[in-house]
Amino acid sequence: MHELVMKPAAATPPPGVLAGAPLQREGGVALWRQIARIVESEIAAGSPAPGGKLPTEAQFSQRFGVNRHTVRHALEELERAGLLRMEQGRGSFVAEDVLDYIVGPRTRFSEWIRRHNKEPSGKILQLRIVAASAAVAAGLGIRAGARVVLFERLGLADGVPVSLSLHHFPAARLRGLLPALQATDGITAALRRIGVHDYLRQVTRVSARLPDPQEAELLRTPRNRPLLVTEAINVDREGNVIEFGAARYPTPRVQIVFEPRA
Repeated sequence: MHELVMKPAAATPPPGVLAGAPLQREGGVALWRQIARIVESEIAAGSPAPGGKLPTEAQFSQRFGVNRHTVRHALEELERAGLLRMEQGRGSFVAEDVLDYIVGPRTRFSEWIRRHNKEPSGKILQLRIVAASAAVAAGLGIRAGARVVLFERLGLADGVPVSLSLHHFPAARLRGLLPALQATDGITAALRRIGVHDYLRQVTRVSARLPDPQEAELLRTPRNRPLLVTEAINVDREGNVIEFGAARYPTPRVQIVFEPRA
């Protein structure tokens, strides 16, 4: 009898990894630089699309026949060039389009995101009554220790984090706001429910700093990449202060634009 011998199937590269021969040094060009150029050209061609995940370092190592240190060097160079973002524990992603956050008299999160043809969403991190700190009290024009409604939210555009905001409202001045925020899907709708039908931005201050570990994790941004930080005071139509807010935005995913008022 003849014994049937099954030959193993040829190995195929993991999804998203192109098979190819190991790289060779060309004209003194370092291997990591060659990899960076190849990946850059593929990103420019739309593969992966903005926000899409790149293959792992191990998959790139297999594809190019180099060690992971060489691959990491190439990816870090592309990150510095703003072409991709590297998230600890999650991998590397093609950088999304930069969102212009235009500071105007009426700045609304959902309108801002939809203006860029993206779908806004959010995750509530905190919603409770707290005592006003000195900074919050000064912003709201109330005494330190007075009761304020604290609303913290992670804002997303097409599922990608673009803002981490803290909103403080004077509880005595805006009675019923806490249950209104619990019952609605946004600040504007909650304020309307208690009789505040419009509000305007009075002051905006902008600064920058590095994120703390929690901010970096929530915003999916490296610890060494600065955040844009805004502090804002909003007032109702009669000029009464109704909100003191602080928001953090990941760079270069978001840039803040000031336009002159008409």
